[in-house]
Amino acid sequence: MTPQTHPRHPAPDTPRDLVGIGIGPFNLSLAALAHPLAEVDAVFYDQNPAFSWHPGLLLDGARIQVPFLADLVTLVDPASPWTFLNHLRSRDRLFPFYFAERFHIQRAEYDAYCRWVAENLPGLRFGHHVDAVRFNPERDVFEVDHIRRDPDTGIEELGRTHARNIVVGIGTEPDVPDTLRPLVDAPGVPVVHAADYLTHRDTLLAAGHITVVGSGQSGAEIFLDLLRHRPAGHERLHWLGRTESFAPMEYSKLGLEHFTPDYTRYFQTLAEPVRDRLVASQWQLHKGIDADTLAAIHDELYRRTLDGGWPDTVLTPGVAVRTAGRLATTKIELHLEHPDQNARTRLTTDAVVLATGYRERPLNRLLAGLDPYLRRDTKERPRVDDTYRLVMDPTVSGSGCHVYVQNAERHTHGVGTPDLGLAAWRSATILNAVTGKETYPLPDRTAFTTFGLEQPEPRLPEARRPKALTPLTEGIRGS
Repeated sequence: MTPQTHPRHPAPDTPRDLVGIGIGPFNLSLAALAHPLAEVDAVFYDQNPAFSWHPGLLLDGARIQVPFLADLVTLVDPASPWTFLNHLRSRDRLFPFYFAERFHIQRAEYDAYCRWVAENLPGLRFGHHVDAVRFNPERDVFEVDHIRRDPDTGIEELGRTHARNIVVGIGTEPDVPDTLRPLVDAPGVPVVHAADYLTHRDTLLAAGHITVVGSGQSGAEIFLDLLRHRPAGHERLHWLGRTESFAPMEYSKLGLEHFTPDYTRYFQTLAEPVRDRLVASQWQLHKGIDADTLAAIHDELYRRTLDGGWPDTVLTPGVAVRTAGRLATTKIELHLEHPDQNARTRLTTDAVVLATGYRERPLNRLLAGLDPYLRRDTKERPRVDDTYRLVMDPTVSGSGCHVYVQNAERHTHGVGTPDLGLAAWRSATILNAVTGKETYPLPDRTAFTTFGLEQPEPRLPEARRPKALTPLTEGIRGS
């Protein structure tokens, strides 16, 4: 059964309570949790024609690295109609899922679930490009300008929406190191980012020699996929990574508690230099490789030794690509460096896959009209408070208008920022702030680990604060 929708139609000039910019999993979570709240009039815009989640990496068998309970809503509202289990129920797939006994679902299945939510949830406006955001001090509202292009005629329609609160969830973009960017921009020999891998897989497989750069989960999955599609003895694959090993993801139970609200709260209390140091040092919490993927790679390589000999593959960690260039029009030359050996060499290849990760999309262009109001840290990054609001001049915040961010606050909230497991909790935190009440009750404690020696006092809503007791001596009169 598909959840019932309740469309709202405010007057064109009436300020919305909430406008979301971008419809990825995080703002989709926010929209799903906002849906049953009659007091929240919300609309969400995205420039893409429909929901799509990393389509270039939906490899057969690839799984998301969080349990299925880390869907859009369950960890805050398991009775919501927008849960992953209700998605299965609507497709008559609950019993097959039950017998499959899968705690971690496939990426393609997560994408299908999100698309189901996006197709049935009201208040989502795809095909709308948000062009600018401004604050109107005369009306104490934000002005959100957007452009809608008709997919059939190509005619552009300009629009403006007024809002008291904005949530920016524009996601991430492929990160291409400067040394490799000229290769991607030039035509000819295939050099593609992992984000576009499936689109170009046939072209890559037709190349004589292929190099994968990047030692994270995407690099491992792509190397494994290429390996499985190349004939034994003629693999001709290189896999290079900057880390000192093809390291497994930190997936111990207590290690995972770094992805709890408790750790997020602790991280926020730290000094800015300490936060920056920790984010850099905790790469194995989110940039390592799933142990099952590493095992599958080893199994595939071992299988190819059964008839004697070794597969034609080279797996080398601890290597940096210093520079790169094209040889004529058919080859690529990578200049490599191994810092620990103090050694350098060159590698000639026919195709390159850049599994070099993603970076937060900059907010500067979108929020240029708000720049005079933004408060920044010593590195000119926006300051973000504990309710995910950008810290702004009292001219704006004093009017009751706020800008919230999703997945743009790693420097203030830590490694859990891009983690799907914190999506529902962050969305509920934002909605509680927008409504000014405990719309969604959130737990005071979420981890067995105690982070730090000084614990901040829990910020309990008034309804959950213990009642003050009147001392017995007050009311006893002397005889």
